Amino acid sequence: MKARPIFLFPFFLVLAGSMACTADNPVDGPGAETNNSQGNAPKDSVTNRLLIRIGSSTFSATLANNAAVTALKKQLPLTLSMKELNSNEKFAQLRSELPTQSSSPGTIQSGDLMLYGSNTLVLFYKTFQTSYSYAKLGQIDNSSGLAKAVGSGNVTVTFELTK
Repeated sequence: MKARPIFLFPFFLVLAGSMACTADNPVDGPGAETNNSQGNAPKDSVTNRLLIRIGSSTFSATLANNAAVTALKKQLPLTLSMKELNSNEKFAQLRSELPTQSSSPGTIQSGDLMLYGSNTLVLFYKTFQTSYSYAKLGQIDNSSGLAKAVGSGNVTVTFELTK
């Protein structure tokens, strides 16, 4: 008699596991797709476009397709006080860490939006060579006027997804 419950236990595990993840019973949690108000598109595919507001200037950017951007989108809209560094970039610490897969780009382009480490958002406004590693988040489509908009000191920048 004692052997029967032990024999049936693996069968019930397989049965329960096969029923848990069917199309009729989606799993909620990390990595699960979330539908928008229309009920047909995953939330992350809503847009890969970003608006960056600096004072009276607005720049549009195209976001990369990676895990860091997916996590960043969940924090948007976001208004940050960005600090000046090296006369070529503005940076700010994010509220939480983002997944990252950094690499050395060799050349930073004006308008690059990057992640340094796992929680430092960097907006570059000049082109230059670098040996540092970053995760690419996106690129401003037309960075003319960006250096003038950010100025030489600290600046408040708002990041939001386009609708």
